[in-house]
Amino acid sequence: MRWNFFGCLAATSVLASLILATGALCAAAGPVDNTLVNLPTFKKANPALHPFMGWSSWSAIRQNVDAHIVKAQARVIVARLKKFGYDYVNVDGGWQQGYDHYGRPKPNLTKFPGGMAPLASWLHQRGLKLGIYLLPGIDPSLYQANDPIVGTHYTTRQIVYKNSKHGNTKYTKSYMLNFSNPGAMAYLQSCADLFASWGVDYIKLDYVGPSGGDSWPYRGVDCRSEVAHFALALSRCGRPIWLELSANLKFADAAFWAKYANGWRTNGDIESYKHDLTDWKNVMVRFNKNARWAPYAGPGHWNDFDSLDIGNGKRDGLTSVESQTVMIFWCINCSPLCLGADLTRLTPGGFNIITNKAAIAIDQAGHPATPLSQKTPQQVWVIHNADGSCTVAMFNLAKTTAKVGVTWRQLNFAKRTANVKDLWAQKQLGAFSTSFTATLPAHGSRLLKISPAH
Repeated sequence: MRWNFFGCLAATSVLASLILATGALCAAAGPVDNTLVNLPTFKKANPALHPFMGWSSWSAIRQNVDAHIVKAQARVIVARLKKFGYDYVNVDGGWQQGYDHYGRPKPNLTKFPGGMAPLASWLHQRGLKLGIYLLPGIDPSLYQANDPIVGTHYTTRQIVYKNSKHGNTKYTKSYMLNFSNPGAMAYLQSCADLFASWGVDYIKLDYVGPSGGDSWPYRGVDCRSEVAHFALALSRCGRPIWLELSANLKFADAAFWAKYANGWRTNGDIESYKHDLTDWKNVMVRFNKNARWAPYAGPGHWNDFDSLDIGNGKRDGLTSVESQTVMIFWCINCSPLCLGADLTRLTPGGFNIITNKAAIAIDQAGHPATPLSQKTPQQVWVIHNADGSCTVAMFNLAKTTAKVGVTWRQLNFAKRTANVKDLWAQKQLGAFSTSFTATLPAHGSRLLKISPAH
């Protein structure tokens, strides 16, 4: 997350006359949270059949990102990671510099010579995809500029709530769009057309509210109407653009996020914002709060646990044991696998963790696990498979070594004997009667497949 970065919403292209004709795009006047009536229905721009896999610039690079750095990371993906499924290259905060004469975001041409289109083309030629970062609403400078909106007689001053009560956010300072004015949708559509023309494949929309707790300092204004109209605009851009929402979205609105977005952040940032990329405390928040989100994950819509900040050794802020646990936990919950480390400095151990084929296969299968119990730090998370077996992840979240076990009764197995395979190590462990127990180090994990014996 970033505290002082100006951005803008995005969308695709539809003429203002069409917007006026349909009427369905116009929400009721009033505060943002009162526009949740007559929201549009449509097919999402990106079907998002599986959680996306790729890399994001924020954790390791921050706003120092530029085309040279992005291409260096992309070369590593092509050479070493693409064959495992990683193909998104997401440029987070730091790519934008101002707006064009229609109020649409402009790239920083010093950092990205020629803009984002040449970078998208370069990535596409290598089988990769480009992601960018945006904020909801419009920057106050656009209100002052009063720029015209493409294809309409409206201006940027006419399409927003200026009153902070209606959405002037604390951190972004953005004015939220007022969809009682058709020009608001036209503006989103004009932005979306622009991004589609660049070849954008993914958009992360940050500071979306309502947001949840977890000691996250930002409490977003209600962006739901804007999210819905943004998703509509993307569906009309002629390009399958993935829509990701951030951060720490409110659980009470989970069904709404699932309807309009391809993914959403369930917590605050994974980054520690110190020298290290992350820390165990930020990982534990996900264990404590994310089980309830499992029913809302599936084809088209995924719970995003944030970046996988593993792969740079000590700089990760995690031990190798903890890094394996992070990978397993993300994968059994079918979170997008978005690498946050500097890929040009991947350690051998980090590479082995992020390329574990069995874990990735579970992630991409798209059936999230649920815990048997979370009353103790020794937890067992289970996926019931169609063939009658169970994928079982064991975790010791305590600070000391402990035993973690599961009984066949807990897995609803009728037989008293089951075969156990260590999926992470790809090793058959044998047949066991009634239960299986493992001794795990502090913050350790095991990934198993347990099948009733024939």
